[in-house]
Amino acid sequence: MNFKQLTEQIEQTHNELQQHAVKAINISLTVRNWLIGCYIVEYDQSGQDRAKYGERLLEQIAGILKEKEIKGLPIGELSRCRQFYLVYPQILGTLSQESFLLPDSILGTLSQEFHLIENKNITIDIPQVDVLKLITNLSFSHFAELIKIQDPLKRVFYEIECIKGTWGVRELRRQINSLFYERTGLSQKPEKLIALTQENIKSVSASEIIKSPFSFDFLGLNAKDVLEEAGLENALMTHIQEFLLELGHGFCFEARQKRILIGDEYFFVDLVFYHRILHCHVLVEIKVDEFKHEHIGQLNVYLEHFKRNEMQMGDNPPVGILLVTEKNNTLVEYAKGSMDNNLFVSKYLLELPTKDQLLKVIEKEIKNI
Repeated sequence: MNFKQLTEQIEQTHNELQQHAVKAINISLTVRNWLIGCYIVEYDQSGQDRAKYGERLLEQIAGILKEKEIKGLPIGELSRCRQFYLVYPQILGTLSQESFLLPDSILGTLSQEFHLIENKNITIDIPQVDVLKLITNLSFSHFAELIKIQDPLKRVFYEIECIKGTWGVRELRRQINSLFYERTGLSQKPEKLIALTQENIKSVSASEIIKSPFSFDFLGLNAKDVLEEAGLENALMTHIQEFLLELGHGFCFEARQKRILIGDEYFFVDLVFYHRILHCHVLVEIKVDEFKHEHIGQLNVYLEHFKRNEMQMGDNPPVGILLVTEKNNTLVEYAKGSMDNNLFVSKYLLELPTKDQLLKVIEKEIKNI
């Protein structure tokens, strides 16, 4: 073995075992969420005291889990687990055949309490993808997209193409939104369309898979500890954070890469502050790119989310600061949300940093690249 062969062998071993580890995490997360959905549905149908909780069942469960410091299972996620079980009841048969190292206590619960559900809700006249292939090739993030599809045949189509092309979640979502299934059905040469589509898709890497918000919670990680950032973006985020705190104008740091759930999709806000003088949240978004209109749209979505879900009694509407930069041009924009109080706007202009102050911070970082 020469030196080149040595390094190549190390690289190959690392890559293959990293993929193996990621697959193991994804399988465990998928099985956990299916089991949670299974437990909830079966309890809701035959629990001894189910009438006591009624429509507030998920709310009550989420509250208890939060007290026990179990992350990632608010009401929305519990509802997603429930739907996952209802759409994929056939997973039970695989769990009993391929135990995935499940503890005996869990397998015992399945065999004793849920032995009648193996074939429930399965559409017999539609071809089914082997369940073991589904669980070992798709992450729960994939299933979260697939369970939104009501047409079983359409869902199977995307299962097959997703496995064949080793699509990431973003690619799966993009193909669904581009009506790939419908276009294939209308095409005179569907096989050619499928082949061309698969050729142009880049396979997802292990590092991209592990960035799933579901994985963060399942492994007890913080998103900010896992997300990879570009050098300039990371430097800007750090220095903007320090700059705003050093202003002494009432900025209180709250979060970096704060995760928010809008509908059934996660987003990350770069920096979140609370301003004790303005009595509002200040959201800072940093884009290492030229200005695009969708940047303002994205920030305004975040502002609306904070207005509806984070504002407390006595708070003013949140304020957004958008920083967009490239080497030959620097642009700073404020997104004021729905501020219609003139007095508040005057305070805002007085208390927040000026455009020139922010420009100096950005230009300093660009010079240091």
